[in-house]
Amino acid sequence: MVRPYTEVLENDYIIREFSGDVNESELIWHRDKQTREVKVLQGDGWKIQMDNRLPEELEKGNNYYIPKMEYHRLIKGKGSLLLQIKENDYD
Repeated sequence: MVRPYTEVLENDYIIREFSGDVNESELIWHRDKQTREVKVLQGDGWKIQMDNRLPEELEKGNNYYIPKMEYHRLIKGKGSLLLQIKENDYD
């Protein structure tokens, strides 16, 4: 399966980029095996939608908490989206 992003490991963080050219159909509902803390480094108009909630616009500089095994998805905005992700093993 081809992933809709590229990523690199930087210290204890994953730096993940979703291109502005990504096809929206690739941004699917999914769950992660670990809790994640996500910081938005770059993005315009991108949103995150958690299970049973309305979409929330991702704001540059803000942190978002995604509990393990909770369904969520991204909704495409303008240009690319750059995220800093910290996976947590404590839960």
